[in-house]
Amino acid sequence: MRLRNILSSLALCGALAAFVSAAPLKVAFSDWPGWTALQIAAEKGWYKEAGVDVELLWFEYGPSMEAYAAGQVDAVTVTNGDALVTTATGGKNVVIMLTDYSNGNDMIVARPGIESLKDIKGKKIGIEVGFVTHLLLLNGLQKAGLTEADVELVPTPTNQTPQVLASGQVDAIGAWQPNSGEALKAVPGSKAVYTSADQPGLIYDCVVVTPQSLASRRDDWVKFVSVWDKVVAYLADPATKADGIKIMAARASVDPADYAAFISGTRLLTLAEGSKLLSTPTEGFDSVAGSSKIADDFNVKNEVYKEPQDIPGSYDASVTADALKL
Repeated sequence: MRLRNILSSLALCGALAAFVSAAPLKVAFSDWPGWTALQIAAEKGWYKEAGVDVELLWFEYGPSMEAYAAGQVDAVTVTNGDALVTTATGGKNVVIMLTDYSNGNDMIVARPGIESLKDIKGKKIGIEVGFVTHLLLLNGLQKAGLTEADVELVPTPTNQTPQVLASGQVDAIGAWQPNSGEALKAVPGSKAVYTSADQPGLIYDCVVVTPQSLASRRDDWVKFVSVWDKVVAYLADPATKADGIKIMAARASVDPADYAAFISGTRLLTLAEGSKLLSTPTEGFDSVAGSSKIADDFNVKNEVYKEPQDIPGSYDASVTADALKL
């Protein structure tokens, strides 16, 4: 009888394991070119071809992080700095791959008459305090010989920045595409006075996974990551690029012609490039470790969270490395 019970329990455990492995990997993503590109892999059936079931769930950026922290999804797409935020607020995570780094899509957009960041002294800036464009602003101000004390920050949700700039309530805003592009359209004569292209590596974009999901389904996550090079190649090939952009634009509800303009501001990374950036422990912006340390210092200073985070423990370069072997 005891043996029968043991065998029955083992069978139940096996059934549960099979159920878990059969369940789709739930990935929350939002409107950023490096992340809407995941939709290409889903629509082309590349995840299924790789042997993994993936469910992409669409959110606004902030709510995607909230859903992840609440345990509603297995993974979320965020910047490397915001990956630290989700860890600090209880949503423990591990970066398993890089999708891109921002190469101009994050912008400080100023009204007509403001030609550079030096002209922004004493002006009001609408920005989502504690988010990545705030860090971008500080980086630019430092290069311009200014500090945060030289401007007045007006806390503004990123998706509201175009309207706030157009209303005249502020002199400049900080936002990423498509919001930054909408701000430029909303105010004729406005211009980007500083962008992420002025500091490559300030903003890396990535996929983070819960430690529990990574531990129980690591093979599936390796398969998920392995598909990424197909996406990068599809958007690099002149024969298929337009179709890829069409898929991305449809997901974001943006005109394909407008979305095409966002691509140059997003430097998509191959798995080999991402693996190198994840595994190189250098200081500064030439590695995820260095960039994340700068973001961590920013987050603590701006009281996004209280204590410095464990940078090396926040990412796992081996998943991308193993994906390259498939």
